[in-house]
Amino acid sequence: MTWLIRNRRIVALFLGVGVLFIAALLVPLPSPQQIQEWATSVGAWLPLLFFAIYALAATAPIPRTVLTVSCGVLFGPALGIAVALSATATAAALALLLVRALDRDQVASRLTHPAVRAIDNRLERRGWLAVGSLRMISFAPFSVVNYCCGLSSIRFWPYLAATVLGSLPGTVATVILADALTGGTHPAMFAISAICIALGLVGLVVDARWAPKEPSVLEPQPVAVAD
Repeated sequence: MTWLIRNRRIVALFLGVGVLFIAALLVPLPSPQQIQEWATSVGAWLPLLFFAIYALAATAPIPRTVLTVSCGVLFGPALGIAVALSATATAAALALLLVRALDRDQVASRLTHPAVRAIDNRLERRGWLAVGSLRMISFAPFSVVNYCCGLSSIRFWPYLAATVLGSLPGTVATVILADALTGGTHPAMFAISAICIALGLVGLVVDARWAPKEPSVLEPQPVAVAD
């Protein structure tokens, strides 16, 4: 694994992600009430501005919960869901493209272990199921899944579609029940989170047990020779 240390771009990527993780842990995130107070001074451009902030913040390893809740507090159910989902999709796309722009092919060429290759082949062939399942599991870090997918061979559009569909239930529930952080956690949040986690785990189990379909080898047929 010494090749990782010699590659400056890979070292820079790891250092950058590490710095972002530390910053995400140390920098206090604003509460929905603080965001709402700030939003009153922005005016009509608030949805577009908040979309840009959400997308950039979610590309980094920053928790999406406060941002998603803020969408509900600031914009209501319909616009809040649209802003949160579109920003989530944009962040997922940016993270994957960023990792691949930083020499993903060179990293992949070094991952020669059979187990790693098997996982990579599965993601390339059926990655949408794993990604969609992980998006439903609330404790699966959004940014980490993005970075890992960027290092894999998963195709872009199935990855993006699975991200949107997998994030849809939790995002809708969080936006609609945005008063969770303004007056105690709503009981429905626990039920919806439990359902999403259960569905995500079921999807991961199905993906793990779904054996790859081997291409059939056709036996050569004898050629009839005319008399």
